[in-house]
Amino acid sequence: MDQYIIKGGNPLVGEVEIGGAKNAALGILAAAIMTDETVVIDNLPDVQDINVLLEAIAGIGAKVDRLDRHKAAINGSMIGDCSVDYEYIKKIRASYYLLGALLGKYKRAEVPLPGGCNIGSRPIDLHLKGFKSLGAEVEIRHGSIIAKAERLRGSHIFLDTVSVGATINIMMAASMAEGYTIIENSAREPHVVDVANFLNSMGANIKGAGTDVIRIRGVEKLHRTEYSIIPDQIEAGTFMFAAAATKGDIMVKNVIPKHLEATTAKLEEIGCEVEEFDDAVRVVASKRLRNTHVKTQPYPGYPTDMQPQIGVTLALASGTSIVTESIFENRFKYIDELTRMGANVKVEGNSAIITGVEKFTGARVSAPDLRAGAALVIAGLAAEGITVVDDIVYIQRGYECFEEKLRSLGAEIERVSSEKEIQKFKLRVG
Repeated sequence: MDQYIIKGGNPLVGEVEIGGAKNAALGILAAAIMTDETVVIDNLPDVQDINVLLEAIAGIGAKVDRLDRHKAAINGSMIGDCSVDYEYIKKIRASYYLLGALLGKYKRAEVPLPGGCNIGSRPIDLHLKGFKSLGAEVEIRHGSIIAKAERLRGSHIFLDTVSVGATINIMMAASMAEGYTIIENSAREPHVVDVANFLNSMGANIKGAGTDVIRIRGVEKLHRTEYSIIPDQIEAGTFMFAAAATKGDIMVKNVIPKHLEATTAKLEEIGCEVEEFDDAVRVVASKRLRNTHVKTQPYPGYPTDMQPQIGVTLALASGTSIVTESIFENRFKYIDELTRMGANVKVEGNSAIITGVEKFTGARVSAPDLRAGAALVIAGLAAEGITVVDDIVYIQRGYECFEEKLRSLGAEIERVSSEKEIQKFKLRVG
């Protein structure tokens, strides 16, 4: 299994281009099968989750053409099977979006219970509640969710808790239901808005995406479209914190600054200079950062997917910080690994109490999940000496060309697959 080996201690300086939003792309790819006409999607990130979902879509009979690395054409007219193979689902959780897409178009779907990163309990009861409200019969049998309906009818649905996945899934199914659907307490994340905009470009009638009430008037059919996915706010935020942790100066390009406001606010709070442009942000950290408190919240609050990155950065800041995780209970699994690098962190319940240290020292660590893995790479870049990050398959699920982009900023990082390559790197960098 591949690993990253890193020689830390250098500030990251330069420009980096952000790719398409993985979480938006997953919902949009699923929705693309809801028409019998060809849909062209641009600005797709070339990451494992996207490639697995495209394979799953092809596996049920859709025609998938990769026009180039970041562009695909999808035609769902030949879908003959509304049952998705478990091999795809166990790799990525977002395959469950095929439930809403297939149910909306064909009024039946069978999808195995999802896998993905082990960051905590992510129940799908709200998805199922929404489908039932639209008139579907839903059962879990032999490890799969089976949903079917003679017809779907619009309904008034109140989500007990804010859920991005449930909002997107219900939105897809409701867009081809008869009549009018209202989703209250809906998620407001940018990728929810992007999926809604994509569906609307196919002829759906969705209003209110980006607010906590989404109104959908069902349509009989959807049509072809060409669509470009929004930039990835989490990839952007990861590089912003890489600048902060390494005392660097990075221009993060191809972003929507509005989507980054919670991240930007915290960076400024801890002492970074952040300059916003039309489609870029520059982050400069010229001195030691200071402590703060942060609590993860649904958008527009501070994102849970950015929690490990700020945790690593605060572990190098002066004073004591408290990071509270209110979304996923297993999001602190990186803390044990960070402690191996010299961090002083104590986890109590859903909060991490972080007393900043002057520096990290390189160590061998393991990536417990996607975002934690990226955060440990940041820790390695800021550390004195050599760090090896194992299990980087998690990181490859969500970051395209991660090590190449970091090298363009001056990082000494390589992907290796053997102890021999690790030793060669150590000899080369001294």
